[in-house]
Amino acid sequence: MASRKGLTIVYTGNGKGKTSAALGAAMRALGHGWRVLIIQFFKGDWPVVYGELELAKRLHPQFEVLQLGRGFVKIMGDKKPFEEHVEAAQAALNLTRERMLSGNYDLIILDEVIYALGYLDFKLIDLKDVLQIIREKPPQMHLILTGRNAPAEIIEAADLVTEMMEIKHPMKKGIPAQQGIDY
Repeated sequence: MASRKGLTIVYTGNGKGKTSAALGAAMRALGHGWRVLIIQFFKGDWPVVYGELELAKRLHPQFEVLQLGRGFVKIMGDKKPFEEHVEAAQAALNLTRERMLSGNYDLIILDEVIYALGYLDFKLIDLKDVLQIIREKPPQMHLILTGRNAPAEIIEAADLVTEMMEIKHPMKKGIPAQQGIDY
């Protein structure tokens, strides 16, 4: 068996499937007995039941999902002070570093962290801090980052980058997000 080399993986692009691809990697890792942590930078403070969170309750402590966000920023009815979103994202970064350096995880997924770098005219965290996390990643641990518009510096630092491209989406027909598929 080959020795493990922890990869930094980025799922980006305008198409659906970034979080779904990361969750697929998590399922594969769990099947090998790995410890997996997902830190979600936007999900949280919503009355939506996310399938990945429900599954994590059943598979804890091998699988953890931490919804540390305060919901999507400036869209979908968000009325929270911007600073509350910034504080939540900074706390998520700090927790990422702490958990990553603990040595307790084989795979950490930073879901929608790339959005937090500056999407829709807001910036919750600094690029230099995310690049520092990539640099500090333990050599055998895998790290997955998701979100649209990955900056060139993140792409350069990654070992694998996949861009999801939208060809057709049901929302354009007025079909809302579907439980079990989208959340």
